[in-house]
Amino acid sequence: MTRLIDLRHYNHGSLPEGFKQLLIDVHADSYAEAMDNEFNQRFPWFVDHWSSMDGFTCVVAFEDEQPTGFAYGAPLQAGREWWRSTAFEPNNGYTATYAVSEVMVRPKWRKQGIADQLHEALLSTRNEDLAVLLVDVTHPKVQALYERWSYRKTGEQQPFADSPVYAVMVRDLRDGPRPT
Repeated sequence: MTRLIDLRHYNHGSLPEGFKQLLIDVHADSYAEAMDNEFNQRFPWFVDHWSSMDGFTCVVAFEDEQPTGFAYGAPLQAGREWWRSTAFEPNNGYTATYAVSEVMVRPKWRKQGIADQLHEALLSTRNEDLAVLLVDVTHPKVQALYERWSYRKTGEQQPFADSPVYAVMVRDLRDGPRPT
């Protein structure tokens, strides 16, 4: 079932007051069962880091002014793309990469197509050649979801000593919207 939801777009340099706390609150609800994990407790740092990046974009889903989820990311600097640590070779040298850092939906609103809407809205205005994201290798259902969204696994990496091992997944953005 796909549920229509109010999607609002935000960009670096024009974030409203309380924006970062909104993301932190959605994260805390989404990871309520795992908030004792030190890595999850560092989420406010990640919000500060990503939202301060040039090119940061975020889409937040709302239902009656209640935030239900979000997706955000930013372009990666040339030479710093996450796929560089894998055997992935871009087609014809197209390397401009947008990193999808988070796609998150609160438990009450899951399995309603909201994550798909958030993700597609986030990428709909991107001009980069590629999108890249990381997914915990112990979550094969999440990896399968990204594969349905036209991503393919290109390798694995552990970006922080206390982070999980992640599958590095890449999607070509030059091909237009993903097949339905």
